[in-house]
Amino acid sequence: MSKRTDEELIKVVTIDREDYDPLAVAAAEEEIKKRNLDAVKIEQVENEVKTELAEKKQIDDKTVSSLIRFVHFIIDTVVWVAILVILFMILDRLFNISEISTVLLLFATFFGYYYIMEVSCQKTVAKYITKTRVVTKNGDKPTKNDILARTFGRFLPLDHISFLFTRNGFHDWVSGTRVVKDERNYE
Repeated sequence: MSKRTDEELIKVVTIDREDYDPLAVAAAEEEIKKRNLDAVKIEQVENEVKTELAEKKQIDDKTVSSLIRFVHFIIDTVVWVAILVILFMILDRLFNISEISTVLLLFATFFGYYYIMEVSCQKTVAKYITKTRVVTKNGDKPTKNDILARTFGRFLPLDHISFLFTRNGFHDWVSGTRVVKDERNYE
């Protein structure tokens, strides 16, 4: 226990007490005495940790299910393909584009669709329909860099089925984001 931070020790003897062996709790209490941590400091840290845990639970409770994520995948794929087809028809008529250009267009529209929508609105078309949005792990609005990482994460192998195994897919894990129910009031 001597290698633990003050906060970790306080957590062991207060909030997580039931998760530890009584001997470990006693060792943590002894280390707290050695460090002369006062009751005010212990109470302050305990309150901070409780607040943090409550906020995390609130975000976890709002995180959408794998089924909703699957619906997002279907809807957004349809929208993206529609954009791709329209752009391809226009560009092919104007420039008679090559196979390489077609591949570049495919990647550019995919990347652009997700990046532009999520940076500007925290949502894609599917997220508008299901009343959900992208947030960081602590519930804040993601930065452009968060969305950039999230969008690049969509190119990871098996990303499109990763939500079948967990509520958050690979691109959520890479970017430190998640999709939650959007309970904001839009009056």
